[in-house]
Amino acid sequence: MSETPPTSPDPTSPNPTPFDLFAGFFIVGICGFGGVLPWARRMIVDQRQWLTAAEFTEMLGLCQFLPGGNIMNLTIALGSRFHGVRGAIACLLGLMTAPVAIVIALGAVYDQYAAYPPVRRAFVALSAAAAAYLLATACRIAAPLRGRPVAIGVTACCFVVIAVLRLPLLAVMPVLAIGSTLLLWRFPA
Repeated sequence: MSETPPTSPDPTSPNPTPFDLFAGFFIVGICGFGGVLPWARRMIVDQRQWLTAAEFTEMLGLCQFLPGGNIMNLTIALGSRFHGVRGAIACLLGLMTAPVAIVIALGAVYDQYAAYPPVRRAFVALSAAAAAYLLATACRIAAPLRGRPVAIGVTACCFVVIAVLRLPLLAVMPVLAIGSTLLLWRFPA
């Protein structure tokens, strides 16, 4: 998969307004039902160019290390970057308004029809498609790490330790955060 090299967002385009932030994340919340990270990256980096691919990866890395949901942390960080608390609230409300309403409505419908075999099969198919989409997005998020051997090594180590060895994330992340910081201090990227 090839991605264009990271570029700066268009300097002639104005910073997004709080309404722009709300509207962008409202659409992400609707389109990304079941997993919004791929949609958020596409909107933030590719469509609206609020961040470069590298800036997005760095912000996401920080947000993954913080407690709470990654996408929630990302929306708050992005909104804060442009408009402080007002921007953070606009992003968070935009992201959550539609999905909360949809989940409540679908929960009521699912409660009525969950026992039907076609409904169960549909959910199995949806979960397979969501897993494939998540893997594709992971490849795009990792693209800015190409040509950075230390970052690739840390990524591979994290994958092996968590996915293969199945060590707990809470134990692994602090060790890898400190280790990668020391490695990057010793061997700049």
